[in-house]
Amino acid sequence: PPRPAAVIQQPPVIQQAPPMQTMAPAVQEQAHFRGEAPGARVEPMSVMRQKIAEHMVFSKRTSAHVTTVHKADMTKVAKMREKKKRGVQEQYGFSLTFLPFVVRATAAALREFPIVNASIDGSNVIYHRDINIGIAVALENGLIVPVIRNADEKNVVGLQRSIADLASRARSRQLRPDEVQGGTFSITNFGSFGSVFATPVINQPQVAILGVGSVEKVPVVIDDAIAIRSQAYLALTFDHRLIDGALGDQFTPPSTPG
Repeated sequence: PPRPAAVIQQPPVIQQAPPMQTMAPAVQEQAHFRGEAPGARVEPMSVMRQKIAEHMVFSKRTSAHVTTVHKADMTKVAKMREKKKRGVQEQYGFSLTFLPFVVRATAAALREFPIVNASIDGSNVIYHRDINIGIAVALENGLIVPVIRNADEKNVVGLQRSIADLASRARSRQLRPDEVQGGTFSITNFGSFGSVFATPVINQPQVAILGVGSVEKVPVVIDDAIAIRSQAYLALTFDHRLIDGALGDQFTPPSTPG
C-alpha cells in the first residue's frame, strides 16, 4: 500500500510587536486636557473664577446635598404684578418682577422654620436671629451673592428696590465687602434665563438654597376642568446633615390654585 504523505510542520510565525507609542494613552489624554493639542488656547482662570470653583467644591465636599422640587401656582402673583408693575415703574423707577414676591414668601417661611435659616458649626447648630437673604447675581465673568439684611422686615416694593440696587451695584463693582457677607439663606433666580428648574449648590455656611424657575402659563386640571395657570418650579437644595426631607417639603409646599 502507498505510504501516507509526510506531515510537514511549518515553522511558527513570529509576530512583531507593534511599535511602542511615544506617549501612553493616559498621558496623551492629560496633554489634550491641558490644552496642549494643536490649535488649543490656554489661559488662566480669573481670581473670581478660582474663588467660585473653590467655594463650590468645598460646599459639595461639606454638605450632604438633596434637592426637592415643587410646582408653585403663581397665578395670583402674576395678576397682582400685572396690575401694579406700571405704577411701580412710574413711581420708583424700577420694574416689578416675580422675585420679590418669592423673597417675601421665603422670609415668612424662614421665620416659621428657623432650622432652614441655621448653620452648622461642628456638632452644634447655630440658629440665626436675623433673616439675611442672599440673591445670586450673574456677572459677565462669574457670580456674586449680595445680601438683603432683615428681609422679613421689607414689603414687596422694598425688596424689589433692594434687589435692583444690589444687582446694579454688583455689576458695576460698587458693592461694599459687608454687603456680600452674613447671609443666612440664598435664592438663585435661574428662571430669568428661561430655565425651568435646576439643582443649586448650597452657599456655605448656610444649610439651604432656593432655586426659582421661569414662570410659565400652562394647562392645569382643576375640579376635572382644564384651566390656564401661571406656574413655576421651586427647587430647594438642603443639607441633609441637618434638614430631613419631610421638613424640606414642608418648607416649600405645593400651593393650591387660586
